[in-house]
Formats: sequence, C-alpha cells, structure tokens
Amino acid sequence: MQEKALILDFGAQYTQLIARRVREAEIFSEIIPYHSLPAQIPAGVKALILSGSPFSVKDANALRPDLKSWIGKIPILGICYGAQYIADEFGGKVARSDKREYGKAKLHIRRPQHPLFAGIPDGSQVWMSHGDSILEIPTGYQLLADTESIPVAAYASSEGQFAQMVCGVQFHPEVTHSIIGSQLLTNFLRGIAGFKERWTPELFIEETVSQIRQQTNGEDVLMALSGGVDSTVGAQLIHKAIGDKLHCFFIDNGLLRKNEFRRVLDRYAEMGLNVHGIDAKEKFYDALAGISDPETKRKAIGRLFIEVFEEESAAFPKVKWLGQGTIYPDVIESISVHGPSATIKSHHNVGGLPDTLKLKIIEPLRMLFKDEVRKVGYALNIPSEILERHPFPGPGLAIRIIGDVTPQKVATLQEADEIYTALLRKHGWYDKIWQSGAILLPVQSVGVMGDERSYGFTIALRAVDSVDGMTAEWSRLPNELLAEISSEIINKVKGINRVVYDISTKPPATIEWE
Repeated sequence: MQEKALILDFGAQYTQLIARRVREAEIFSEIIPYHSLPAQIPAGVKALILSGSPFSVKDANALRPDLKSWIGKIPILGICYGAQYIADEFGGKVARSDKREYGKAKLHIRRPQHPLFAGIPDGSQVWMSHGDSILEIPTGYQLLADTESIPVAAYASSEGQFAQMVCGVQFHPEVTHSIIGSQLLTNFLRGIAGFKERWTPELFIEETVSQIRQQTNGEDVLMALSGGVDSTVGAQLIHKAIGDKLHCFFIDNGLLRKNEFRRVLDRYAEMGLNVHGIDAKEKFYDALAGISDPETKRKAIGRLFIEVFEEESAAFPKVKWLGQGTIYPDVIESISVHGPSATIKSHHNVGGLPDTLKLKIIEPLRMLFKDEVRKVGYALNIPSEILERHPFPGPGLAIRIIGDVTPQKVATLQEADEIYTALLRKHGWYDKIWQSGAILLPVQSVGVMGDERSYGFTIALRAVDSVDGMTAEWSRLPNELLAEISSEIINKVKGINRVVYDISTKPPATIEWE
C-alpha cells in the first residue's frame, strides 16, 4: 500500500505549494477540500496536513471539519489557519490581530530538542501571512516557538494519547521565504509521521503500469495525442502497460499552432506509435460560432472532442477506454473548497464530458504536477525535444482568442504565434522560460502604416517562469527582443498594428487569459 500524506484544503493560495514541498521530499501527497475529509482514515494515509485559509476561525461560518476520528490516530500538522483551528477547537484561545501580520519574521525556538525542529537553528527566517493570532494553546500542548511579534509561532501536543502527534505552526513552511520550511516539513513527515518509502519517477512508473493493466483488464484504449508533454507521457505509460491495445488519434480541431497537425503526425510516426489523423476543423469552428464566454467555449470543445472520439471509435469496436493527459493542476483547479455547488473554472481535460459518454476514462497522470510529468518522461526515455515543449492549453487557441472564434482570427493568431516562438528560439529564450503564447485581443486601435492610417487588432504576448503552473512570474525578456518580435508581427501579420507584453503574475492573474 502506497504511503501518502493527505492535505486538507481550506482555500489557501499556497495549498498546492504544500503538496509540491511534500513531493520534493519524495513522499506522495494528495489534496482534498476540507469538506471531503473521510470519517475513517483511508489505507496508506500516514499524516494529515491542514492548510492555511483566507477565512478566520472566528467567523460565524468558519470552515470546521470533524477531526475527532483523526486526532491521536495519525500525526497532524496545522499550518496557519490549520494551526489556529486546532488550537481553537481543542480549548486554546485565538483572536483577531490588531493588524494583519504579513512578511518575514525571525523564529525564536523554545524547544530545540523537539523533533519538529531537528537541525533547525534559532533565529531562522519564516514567512507570516495571517489576520488571527493564537494567544493561548490548549491544555496538554506545549509552546515550541514564538517571534518578536506573536506569542505562539509553533506548538505541539505533549500529553495524553497523542503526545507529539499534533503540531501547529503559525507561519508558512511551504513558501521559499521560510528558509527552513522544507526541513521542517521533512522533520514532520519522516521524523514524526515515520514515512519510509521514497516516491520516485521509477516507482510511479512501476505502480502506474501495474494499475493500468489491472484497470483495463485486457480491454483496448483510445487516446488523443497532441504532441505535448502530457499526452505523450500518458500514451507511453499506457503503451508500456498494454502495447498494441492502445490506439492513438490526433484531431485537427483548427485551434492548433501553425502546421502543428503535420508536425505531430510526423513526430509520432518516428516514435513508432500508430496514430490516426482526423481533420475536424470545420466541426469545431461550427460549434464555436458566436460563442464568446470562456467557460462555454471550453465545454463546447470538450463535448465535441468526445463526440469525435465516439464517431471515430466505431472503427475500433473493441475500445472500452479513453486515455487522457489530465494532470494534477487540472484536477486541483477544478475542485472547489466551497462545495460542489460553486462555479469554478473547468479544464478541457476534466470538464465538459457529456452524460452519455460511452468510453470509460483512464488518466495515468492525474496525480502529477507538470515537472513531475517531465521527470517520468525522461525515465521513459522520451526525447527531450518533446518533454521540453512549452505547455499548450487543451482548448488550444480558442482561449487565446478573446471573444468569439473564427477561422480568420485563428489564422491571424497562428501567424503571430509562429513569429513569437521562432524568435524566442532564435535568441535562445525558448528553453529559458516555462510557457509562452500570443493572445489576440478584441481591441482595435489606430495606427499608421506607410502613408495611411490603419485600424487594426492587438496582440498580447505572454511569457512566464514557473515550476508546475500553480504559480508563475512574468519572464523578463530583453527589451531588444520584445522590440524585434513586435516589429515582425506588425509588419508581417495582416490586421495587427499593436503588440503589448503581459507583466501579470499568477496569482492573482492566471497564465492563460481565459
């Protein structure tokens, strides 16, 4: 049984980082919304981590999961809101701070012998971000650390049946500003929770291949390939498990990069995969006609993908499964901590599936972040030119065209994107950044071309640095390069007379505009 750390999400912007840090310690982690905490501890779960939250434990509608069946059974770590909730729930005192405490702080460790602080020096820098403070810890708990401004920075249970099994920290060990954060999480997971297993790409491949064989039980699988990292690695895992029972399709939805359809088919032919090319451009253009709402576009594309699959699968009557390249950020961002009634962003890989779906879904990468997918790809000996490609959204250029989608707009954006990508490669920047793309805006402005005034559209350039897409910083491309890209696009792409550069970070912005 695979060892696992379960992370309870209270809606914090840093929750995904907790999962990342746990996995960097080669321990498998999974995030679930606070309201989905099982009544009984699932097999394999050896630790529970409670995330931070934008909410307050003093709110009338505070998020309060029932921990009674978990306390004392496995080690629990509360982070920020999680620490406040445990303290408040079990008899401590939590109150609103006079001011929001945000930023760097120096940790004064009161009990350096405690396993949570093994190897961590006094005075270590941590990152605070909270509006409440823990004023008193519950009976049976002990103070582990404080700072100059707060009386309780860390505490742990010290008496009774769960001595040392419950820990709370007021700071955020998951962010890089907490210099000792990774060490503290490792201390909790390996020193207190007793994790032994090392979760590696090789172990993931071994377990996943075995699970795919068991899941499919000799049945055939149909899978769409896009030429990108996720679908390629997913297909290779499935192929490793079931061989020729995997049938691959590549659909030209008319929303790909310029010449992408031919390039993808050629690449997979070289890899020995049997891929059937399907021209469905007109179907997708018809389905998207007049639609401007991003969510509606995503769902329309998702539905049509499945419809095309179902039509084409008629030639493969043995197919029972549909393989997808869903990765963990898709899953996380499609789950609301507010419950199933909340409306949130859907992803092409996890949303828009009709109720009449006839194929069962298999998602071998569902629990991996993007950088983990690449590591698995290298362990599978997939060529680096595929693994190092920039991520490309499932709905394609449809969500990089703000507003309604037309064949002419797609062609315009393809030309601009091709110039952008080519110049990034030419100047050695493509491999330095995590993702890039051009966005066609529904904004026209006056310009001058030759001796005539023009009234053309605007292209926005996006380039970001990231590890897994959960957070991202805008890339500092040289001004000279941006000037060259702008000049080439305006001079060569008809209908474009203005280029702008997006300098927004994620959060609060997203990487894609829709």
